[in-house]
Amino acid sequence: MLSAFSAGAALGATGGEPAAVAQVDIAPCLAATAADDMDKANAACAAVIDNEKTAKADLVKALVARGALLARHDQIDRAIADDSRALQLDPTLADVFNARGELWLKKGDKPKAVQDFGAALKIDPNHEKAKANHKAMARELERIGAQMAVAGKPSFNCVRASRAVEKAICRDRELADLDREIFGSNARAVREARNPAEAKALQREQDEFIARRNAGYGRPGYDLKKAMQERLQRINGVDGY
Repeated sequence: MLSAFSAGAALGATGGEPAAVAQVDIAPCLAATAADDMDKANAACAAVIDNEKTAKADLVKALVARGALLARHDQIDRAIADDSRALQLDPTLADVFNARGELWLKKGDKPKAVQDFGAALKIDPNHEKAKANHKAMARELERIGAQMAVAGKPSFNCVRASRAVEKAICRDRELADLDREIFGSNARAVREARNPAEAKALQREQDEFIARRNAGYGRPGYDLKKAMQERLQRINGVDGY
């Protein structure tokens, strides 16, 4: 018996029939992630993912499954790490690009989210989730870009500013933003007025504020920033409406 065993082992080691290699069982990992069982999944998936003998296709499946489970449990960074590793192994996974994009969005990284949604659409132009996500994020980035374009700029042209108070507003980004918000909020209030008389009264109140601001700036005790903040709050109401 011993000699027969030794002969068989030697055959495998010297170029005869190759010795059988035990296949890594991915089923427990997939079952645990599908059941949303974090405890079992941690052990079962690690046994697959950390095993250098795991086949590439099975490794990708385990990473994607564990990544989805981690995402459901708000372990965002770990989920991104699993999705990223899966995409390194197989960069054709549109679903995983979209999933990672949604994770980037949860982290507040909008540029990376848009990049992943775009990558998903390059792979699958008809990917419905990626299309919806990409469209929504493109609009959001356009809105942010528009806000950045006017950030630090008041409602009036600083080149034509002649009053001391206007020049002070132009020199201070915070005051400039306040001025633009006051102008926009007042325009909204006038536009949404219930009747022409109310709209006229609202605009008159704004004109009176500007007149007081112009006259008060530079006088002892006058706080321009405070006056502007109070005006914005008055227009929008205590709750911001």
